[in-house]
Amino acid sequence: MKKLIGVIALSITCSLYAQTSNDLLKHYEAYYKQMKAQGDIQGIINAMTHLNVIKPVQARKDTLAYIYMSENQYRQALNTIGFEKNASDSDMALEVKAISLKALKQPALAIGHYQEIFKRNPNPYVAYELAELNMQAQNITEVEKHINYGLANAKDDMKKAFFETQQPYEVPLKTAFMYLNALNTFNKDRKANIDAAINILEEALKTTPNFNLAQLTKNELLRQKQELQNATTEQKN
Repeated sequence: MKKLIGVIALSITCSLYAQTSNDLLKHYEAYYKQMKAQGDIQGIINAMTHLNVIKPVQARKDTLAYIYMSENQYRQALNTIGFEKNASDSDMALEVKAISLKALKQPALAIGHYQEIFKRNPNPYVAYELAELNMQAQNITEVEKHINYGLANAKDDMKKAFFETQQPYEVPLKTAFMYLNALNTFNKDRKANIDAAINILEEALKTTPNFNLAQLTKNELLRQKQELQNATTEQKN
């Protein structure tokens, strides 16, 4: 008899829990729709967090992480879905991990995710990210590989934005690859290749005179070249 009563009590408890969970699920689904309609990002994040607690769904976790990333909350994004490489990651999860790790200055970790993105969808924009990240990680051979891909495949209508000035500007993606090529050429041998790097930058500036970063880099290389020449002259004297 006691066992029967225990079973009945457990059944009632489970039924009440399921009813409560369903009610909460419906509540936060409605709350999510309302926050979305109002454009309340924090409200959307709160709603999705509650939904993931009540009924975890990977696609929803990926979306929540993407929202965090879009709001420049990169640590929160990675805390939501992790940073490890998983073959089962959705395209959205891969993008979140790659961009967030890059923003958090973890190029070695970001590279693996960008490589998987490139594997799934090879394109010059991802090649640019890989070239830039590998340059930070000092993987010169990988940098060169992705630069060559970009120079060969970038289309005339593809653009790359730069933000080092108060007013952001865009340059042709192929010209941006020329800039990376100049940097990579210089990094291979900072004395012997300084003229070659300057020549590449000059070619880039011919096609895109407003490329401020290329001009600044060229000026810096010219300054370093002058210092080397002065040092050589002093040694001779």
